[in-house]
Amino acid sequence: MTLQDLQTSTGRGVRIAILDSGVETSHPALAGLELSDDVAFERDGSFLKTVPGGGGDVMGHGTAIAWIIRSLAPEAEIGSFRVLDGDLRGRTTVIWEAARLAMQRGYHILNCSFGSPGEARFVMPYKEWTDEAYLRRTHIVAACSNEDANLREWPGWFPTVLTVNLADMPDQPWAHRPGSMVEFLAHGYQVRVPWQGGWKVVTGSSFAAPRVTGWLAKLLSVRPDLSVEGAKEWMRGMTSRSR
Repeated sequence: MTLQDLQTSTGRGVRIAILDSGVETSHPALAGLELSDDVAFERDGSFLKTVPGGGGDVMGHGTAIAWIIRSLAPEAEIGSFRVLDGDLRGRTTVIWEAARLAMQRGYHILNCSFGSPGEARFVMPYKEWTDEAYLRRTHIVAACSNEDANLREWPGWFPTVLTVNLADMPDQPWAHRPGSMVEFLAHGYQVRVPWQGGWKVVTGSSFAAPRVTGWLAKLLSVRPDLSVEGAKEWMRGMTSRSR
């Protein structure tokens, strides 16, 4: 199978969970989108409870992610799991709960356009759900640090995660960086995206990651048998190498 074989794939049959700031379903750019889940989280004493997301986005970030994915894989199912606030900050416990809920609900890909500081105290909370995803054959696509791709962040620095840095390469689906924990590059430079009822030009690895998610959905639609490592190996083999 070649990249050309994926051009006509629409992502049908693949379920993608967007762990982000929510999705603005009323935005004209997302006309026709029906979220398969729209979930937010609230603290109830010492417990987290799920509440309806209400078709809202507290910042605009998640809406942009959904639009990029949908532009590549229009027939993939999309679910929104709100884990980030208006400053794009998220609590580790909320992210953990959202990831596990998405896996329990049968999502094939988790798009995580964020990164938590790569400190030792955060290792186990992230490792627990990324390991669970690996065992469930659930694919995780994550963004890296915009400051420095060599700066360790979670979940992107776990080897089972498909981690993406930005590049200025609008005509390529992705590229591979051998010898790096952040293995993949995709276009994330000056991208025009829907944002809070309007449009905005953005740059960042956050917007490169969903491009890879979209292509991964196209791949899994054709090859649903691919494991996490199998999909990464295929993507390594099909890309031009970039250092």
